[in-house]
Amino acid sequence: MEIREALVDIVLTIVLVLSTLTLVWRVWQDLTMAVATTLMMLSLGGLFLSLGYKIQQLEASIIARERTMRVNLEELSTTMAQKYDTTVRHIDDMVSDITRRMYR
Repeated sequence: MEIREALVDIVLTIVLVLSTLTLVWRVWQDLTMAVATTLMMLSLGGLFLSLGYKIQQLEASIIARERTMRVNLEELSTTMAQKYDTTVRHIDDMVSDITRRMYR
């Protein structure tokens, strides 16, 4: 994962943490609520980062499969072209044999 690709996610997570700290600052009298709010926002930010990372891994996997399929299709195309040429050559030989036999 490159930093440039995840920069938006990191900035949004920092904004989320800062807004959480602001919220905690306002409700600091109730310690349980402040801790719960902080943990909830940190876990939400971590969840977003984790989701972004998994989506990037999925995208890389799809690109690798696409590349593999493209290589396989090129090999299949080459093999089919060789078989077509062989079949055409065989049919031409048979037609020329039949033509020679007819003119004898």
